[in-house]
Amino acid sequence: MGFSKRFFSSFALLMLILFFVCFTVMASEDKTELNSRLGEENKLQSLKNSSMEEEWINEHSVENPEEVASMVDMSIRNSTERRRLGYFSCGTGNPIDDCWRCDRRWYLRRKHLANCAIGFGRNSIGGRDGRYYVVSNPGDDDPVNPKPGTLRHAVIQDRPLWIVFKRDMVIRLKQELIMNSFKTIDGRGANVHIANGACITIQYVTNVIIHGIHIHDCKPTGNAMVRSSPSHYGWRTVADGDGISIFGSSHIWIDHNSLSNCADGLIDAIMGSTAITISNNYFTHHNEVMLLGHSDSYVRDKRMQATIAYNHFGEGLIQRMPRCRHGYFHVVNNDYTHWEMYAIGGSANPTINSQGNRYLAPFNPFAKEVTKRVETGNKWRQWNWRSEGDLFLNGAYFTPSGSGSAASYARASSLGAKSSSLVGTITSNAGALSCRHGFMC
Repeated sequence: MGFSKRFFSSFALLMLILFFVCFTVMASEDKTELNSRLGEENKLQSLKNSSMEEEWINEHSVENPEEVASMVDMSIRNSTERRRLGYFSCGTGNPIDDCWRCDRRWYLRRKHLANCAIGFGRNSIGGRDGRYYVVSNPGDDDPVNPKPGTLRHAVIQDRPLWIVFKRDMVIRLKQELIMNSFKTIDGRGANVHIANGACITIQYVTNVIIHGIHIHDCKPTGNAMVRSSPSHYGWRTVADGDGISIFGSSHIWIDHNSLSNCADGLIDAIMGSTAITISNNYFTHHNEVMLLGHSDSYVRDKRMQATIAYNHFGEGLIQRMPRCRHGYFHVVNNDYTHWEMYAIGGSANPTINSQGNRYLAPFNPFAKEVTKRVETGNKWRQWNWRSEGDLFLNGAYFTPSGSGSAASYARASSLGAKSSSLVGTITSNAGALSCRHGFMC
């Protein structure tokens, strides 16, 4: 009897173990199948998002960039004619500045600035349709939970905002300042520096204007949590230390800022970014100034279109003003007074339309060439690089390339309107302006 009970107990225990093993295997198989299914779904969703992202970025590129270049030409022609005829006592021939700087009451009509952009970023409205946000606190104590009144709290909001500053301030950011869409940072009327820490990231957003800020001594940061919207924060890996990093974004206008001495680029635009205007900025004391295009293999940057206008590339610069890949780049009426290696470089067959710039070569006899192609062999001879109406000083020279370039650039022709003799006047106030209430900027 005792034997039967022991046998029954052992048998029951064995059956229980077998049942548990079978259940575990089946559960493991079900979990594996579920994970596989979720993996496939995530992969499909990722592909879908990637496709949607590319479509979203590409829809902001224009089919005929020459027409936009021609519009810039017309704007300059109108401004220079008004200046010549004396219609505006403050007119400089710079169509952006002449749009708003003649107004003594600019501080009451700040948002009029959003109507003044030209070139590929001309449709960027920033925070024009939103309320004003006054930054009163220069602190950045907590990148995950920023305090109201700080710049970080302003730029992450989901609604359009026109951001201004209550007083002069130096903002030392602990981590990247990750901007949300439809924002304007307007530094006019205050002396605002973003310096000695992290700087500005514009990633997968649209309609951003940055105007009138000093940006310098930016450092690599990261490996930290950072908030990008009121409802989201996440882990950020190490940032390069760019002054302004534009990543997968569109309708961006960077105007009248002073940038210098950052760990990586002063302004970089990569990963399918497009509809960009970089104007009236003052660049100094830096090596790799501006990168436009992620890599030679990243073909989505073929849709990148950027206007580089009325900037002063000043003392202490070495190269990349800009360095371009794949896209279309209109470089117009800039003043190049310093470089040590070259001014404009590129690879992967970018189109570069250089018009009415002033190029002053360094004394180094081996650095007189404005252009540099990063390419082996003779493929570069087919790239459309055009110089038109440029002024070359101290032995500077531009090596053009591309067959049929005269026809390609016909509608952007501007020998008269973009006279390089006006560059000094047009760029004389490049950089962050000293604006006071009741006076013209």
